[in-house]
Amino acid sequence: MAVDKRMQHARGTVLEQTALHESATASSSARTRNAMGAPVPLSLLRPLELVSELLTNQAHFWKLAGLLFLGEILLNTVIIKKIPYTEIDWIAYMQEVSGYLQGETDYMKLRGDTGPLVYPAGFVYIYSALYYMTDLGKNVLRGQWIFMGLYLLTLGVVFAIYSKDQNVPPYVLIFLCLSKRLHSIYVLRLFNDPVAMFLLYASILAFLYRRWTWSSVLFSLAVSVKMNILLFFPAFGFLVWQTQGVYGTLLQLTTMTLIQIILSLPFTLHHAQSYLRKAFEFSRVFEYKWTVNWKFLDERTFLSPELSKVLLAGHFLVLFAFVFLRWSRSEGGIVPVILRGLTASKTVLSIHAQYMKPNHILTVLFTSNFLGIVFARSLHYQFYSWYSMTLPYLLWQTRLPVVVRVLLLGAIEWSWNVYPATAKSSGVLMVSHSVILVGLWVGKRKIRAGSRKRE
Repeated sequence: MAVDKRMQHARGTVLEQTALHESATASSSARTRNAMGAPVPLSLLRPLELVSELLTNQAHFWKLAGLLFLGEILLNTVIIKKIPYTEIDWIAYMQEVSGYLQGETDYMKLRGDTGPLVYPAGFVYIYSALYYMTDLGKNVLRGQWIFMGLYLLTLGVVFAIYSKDQNVPPYVLIFLCLSKRLHSIYVLRLFNDPVAMFLLYASILAFLYRRWTWSSVLFSLAVSVKMNILLFFPAFGFLVWQTQGVYGTLLQLTTMTLIQIILSLPFTLHHAQSYLRKAFEFSRVFEYKWTVNWKFLDERTFLSPELSKVLLAGHFLVLFAFVFLRWSRSEGGIVPVILRGLTASKTVLSIHAQYMKPNHILTVLFTSNFLGIVFARSLHYQFYSWYSMTLPYLLWQTRLPVVVRVLLLGAIEWSWNVYPATAKSSGVLMVSHSVILVGLWVGKRKIRAGSRKRE
């Protein structure tokens, strides 16, 4: 009883402070709008003002997003028509799923030119559909148009995600559209990574709208395509605990697990061990020649178990540091977070979820994934799609000068476009990642009530 009373009192205090803060923010925003004659109507007769408003005024966020979207339609069309397709994994994908379509359900026997099938069941079903949609995998051009559609859908979802945080200026969207490597991954390579990331971003958007079960379903579907999505899982579980407590967390975990079981049934009913060994092969070691990072190390060091253990330990250490000292800091530490999840009523958790800011949700999720990438032993070129669309957001959660943020985006993009990777490109990538990591740890400056710094 005493604990409940203290929690209710604390909750009342938090809600009161939140209401006061929102009132102050609203008053400040109203003063700003009045001073600026807001929102300023856009006019082609005032081009400088037009550009400034589009780039910096949240009221015109979707106008800028719409222009960028139209530009992407044109750009991707030109890429498909003018730049030759490069075969890497598409034929292997088609070979792997054709075996399944012919009745084979033993993962150890599903193979392509690049080796055995190493992706979960969701991948098999999606690429089986693509197999038929592209004339048994032979109409690659049609596949490119399909992946152009996937890219545009993903971009639209990511725009919607960014729109939920009013503190990120609209011009940051431009950086989502500038990656040469990302366009190549989608429409010139047809990798499965973009499919998994689309489902993941859809899951995040559902979470932002508090559609908890839909979010969990989409997250599990993303994992069923490629298990790199598990890099988001520590943050996803943390947020589910914060918003739904112990019983809600168990419900969502059960939902996600059931989806994996159901999707895998055609394979696990007869060859369960083969499926689990190949679909979730955590011990897999990637080849040195394809990696983008750690190329300043020799191959022997790169492949050594010692390096793997050091990186794994570093990943867990930094992840736990963020969980204990950063993600839970606003609530007084990890202990109050755990206790609330264990003891708070459904009503209290619902109120807490209602006042959870999109900034917290996105920063936690994107940081969790970023940490996995920083400490990964091997990053192949298509892995850039795992985090490229999150980098602008993460950089705008730091107090680094805007010029430095832009330079870091450029340095990372350059690193991913050097082929084959060199000691220099890997070094630039590692330094850039390290600077962002430190920036995320330090965080943003707190903005005083009644004032707002435009970036």
